[in-house]
Amino acid sequence: MGNLTAIEIKAFVPAKDFQLSKKFYQDLGFTVSWSSDDLAYICNGNTSFLLQKFPQGSENFMMHLLVQDVDAWWSHIQERDIVAKYGAMIEPVSDKPWGLRDFAISDPSSVLWRIGQNIDSKN
Repeated sequence: MGNLTAIEIKAFVPAKDFQLSKKFYQDLGFTVSWSSDDLAYICNGNTSFLLQKFPQGSENFMMHLLVQDVDAWWSHIQERDIVAKYGAMIEPVSDKPWGLRDFAISDPSSVLWRIGQNIDSKN
């Protein structure tokens, strides 16, 4: 059998309003490393995804971002007033019984993000 080692996997995240979604992710703390008229490479540290212009939107699309400090992400979102600026849905930070402390936020295309950290890694 040949070498089946995977290097990475990236999701194509749909964006109804491509420019607005790019701005949302930059405000959220990501960097647009490359962009064309309908595709953008979005990064934060060693994590990344592809933002795709997709006017139809997508039903029930969810992403999970595991971070070192979920409370810092929560504070950043509050300080940048992202909920009001983008009409985002947000759930407060809470500890989950499966060992994560997380919160949920939606992007301008209703993509739901769960941003969290492992509870045992909290300082």
